[in-house]
Amino acid sequence: MQAEKKISTINRLKTVRGHLDAVIAMVEEERYCPEIMKQVSALQGSLEKVNRVLLEGHLETCVLHAVSEGRTAEIVDELMETLRYTPAMTGPTEEPL
Repeated sequence: MQAEKKISTINRLKTVRGHLDAVIAMVEEERYCPEIMKQVSALQGSLEKVNRVLLEGHLETCVLHAVSEGRTAEIVDELMETLRYTPAMTGPTEEPL
């Protein structure tokens, strides 16, 4: 992983950790459920941003390296699997209630 991407990822995750601690406190204080849900949604968005940074770094390094080695089919399969964990890139995958 490139140093810039690593720093960005770590900083974002530390921010998420602080936010998560605040949401835990909200639950412990029995705050109004819609307020908590709003904060959980914000956390999910922040984690999606982390995933985007990770994916971008992967594309810029590992994928380019694999393609240059002629492992295109292998890396495409890996990317398709990886995208399953990145709903922001592939759209919602939730099942109806």
